[in-house]
Amino acid sequence: MCGLAGILNFDGAPASETALKAMTDIIAHRGPDDSGSFIDGALGLGHRRLAIIDLSPSGHQPMVSACGRFVLAYNGELYNASPLRAALERKGHRFCGHSDTEVVLNALVEWGPDALKRFNAMFALALWDRREKTLILARDRYGIKPLYFTVTNGSLLFGSEIKSMLMHPGFSIALNYPSLLEYFTFQNIFTDNTLFKGVKLLPAGTWAQFKADGSVIDERHTFWDFQFFETDTLRTEEDYLEELDELFHQAVNRQLVSDVEVGSYLSGGMDSGSITALATRSNPNLKTFTCGFDMTSASGIELSFDERQNAERMSYLFGTEQYEVILKGGDMARIMPSLIWHLEDPRIGQSYPNAFAARLASKFVKVVLSGAGGDEIFAGYPWRYYRASTATDFDDYIDKYYVFWQRLIPNRLVKSLFAPVANEVEGVWTRNIFRDVFLSHANDLNTPEDFINHSLYFEAKTFLHGLLLMEDKLSMAHSLETRVPFLDNDLVDFGMRVPTRFKLANLQDVLKMNENEVGDKGSMYFQRTRDGKLILRKMMSRHIPNEITDRAKQGFSGPDGSWFKGDSIDYVRDTLCRPDAEIYNVMDYSVVKDLIEEHLSGKTNRRLLIWSLLSFETWCRMFLKGGYEAYA
Repeated sequence: MCGLAGILNFDGAPASETALKAMTDIIAHRGPDDSGSFIDGALGLGHRRLAIIDLSPSGHQPMVSACGRFVLAYNGELYNASPLRAALERKGHRFCGHSDTEVVLNALVEWGPDALKRFNAMFALALWDRREKTLILARDRYGIKPLYFTVTNGSLLFGSEIKSMLMHPGFSIALNYPSLLEYFTFQNIFTDNTLFKGVKLLPAGTWAQFKADGSVIDERHTFWDFQFFETDTLRTEEDYLEELDELFHQAVNRQLVSDVEVGSYLSGGMDSGSITALATRSNPNLKTFTCGFDMTSASGIELSFDERQNAERMSYLFGTEQYEVILKGGDMARIMPSLIWHLEDPRIGQSYPNAFAARLASKFVKVVLSGAGGDEIFAGYPWRYYRASTATDFDDYIDKYYVFWQRLIPNRLVKSLFAPVANEVEGVWTRNIFRDVFLSHANDLNTPEDFINHSLYFEAKTFLHGLLLMEDKLSMAHSLETRVPFLDNDLVDFGMRVPTRFKLANLQDVLKMNENEVGDKGSMYFQRTRDGKLILRKMMSRHIPNEITDRAKQGFSGPDGSWFKGDSIDYVRDTLCRPDAEIYNVMDYSVVKDLIEEHLSGKTNRRLLIWSLLSFETWCRMFLKGGYEAYA
């Protein structure tokens, strides 16, 4: 697991060694074990290494192929390295060491970009062809590892993190207003844009080509995409259970391969608990890590957010070496500047607990297993999908699901909220952005199952992708590699073809819910239906206690709704309820203040909005006002 950065000057000017070193050094947290650079005229390639497989110097990067033609900078883990290596050896390739980087490089030499389809891996990579003067950038199927790029002043700049670009003298920081509107609609960015004007995020499952002479810039090719569908195969539930059990064991075992110690997050829920249960069979001394919350000032449904009791119960059952961190209301304010520095481009909801969990784990291990992906592949959010499962056609579906995914600002307030920059966001239609997510997924929608598979596709492409970006940034901030067994290729391919009837049980009796009501909608729904991830729950019950598999879905979040009205109220008011806050250069003060007061008075739960406002205010101070210079 590593980090990469690079420069390609389209005018042929030599790549600056000084700039490349600065771009590489700024991401030293991603790879404190080694650093390297390679310059070939207009191309500069930098790398930071976190040594996980083959700790010897033979894993040094950038790595040059035996023929001398190709140079690779790679960030990731290749879980099917052994069979690929054997196949390449049969074709005459020879290996100097045991790193998976060497396998990736030789695979690309042998098969070209088609090799990407063969990788069961998480990765971001840059491959330079010295003969053809062509650069390829690529990301894994799911977007577990990030890769950003921008073209500025005749140069391509790219890297695992945006902060590398800040170190290049040709790059200037500016806010991307359309992305801001996108973020404050969905609490996410669905396009390839970022909050930084001109900076793109290479989409998951995509490779892009760039020519040194500038004749080809950002020529993209999609090598894989999610496809959720109803299979016509007549198989029993027991058949699917047996295959799921086998594939899940295989996925966990694959991702335990390491030359350094591997631990596991243990949230108290089913997904991380199941991974931990299977991992301890191979590693009986497994270290596990839990983030809990001080509930002294919590109230209502947030009293259930602390999962330490369940985590400790599973740690006892599986015999793990358990470590915990307990967060209080003031911890958010303490960590926010460094969190935004590492997160760079805010996505999804409250992520500060993930930062504390990663910091804890990094004190004991270099690799940690995460339960991310189980909900998105096996339908863990039925109260979301059912909202649009009775749509009459695609447009009706978009109308219903789009309304739900306006997580922060309803459409009726967008114009007044962004009045200070009205001209900058004119013509940005977030409904069209939402609709465009489905351009590559079948739109032949005839049954409730079809609409639900559409929703699963949407959430895998957007919500899961945001979670993965956040997890990468906040774990690598502490030189910690996070692995996600639920996103093993074979397991995902299987999960996408499991019939909906084995994931959800109540398609014909859809519960009508008020999505705007304050409270834990997921838990209320689950208590009535016992629905969501049914086949996964049944399979996991073979390995973990029923009281865990039967629990309601619980998101990983602190009791911020309560803290924003109590322990953190001064932080909220001091940061956001002042007319000179940075956000009011682009937002209307009175609109924001009214929305915040609705939460503080208990009228409406706006914890997600308040988190995003705090994050954006910190982002403005960090990147637009030069606060990042203290970290550079």
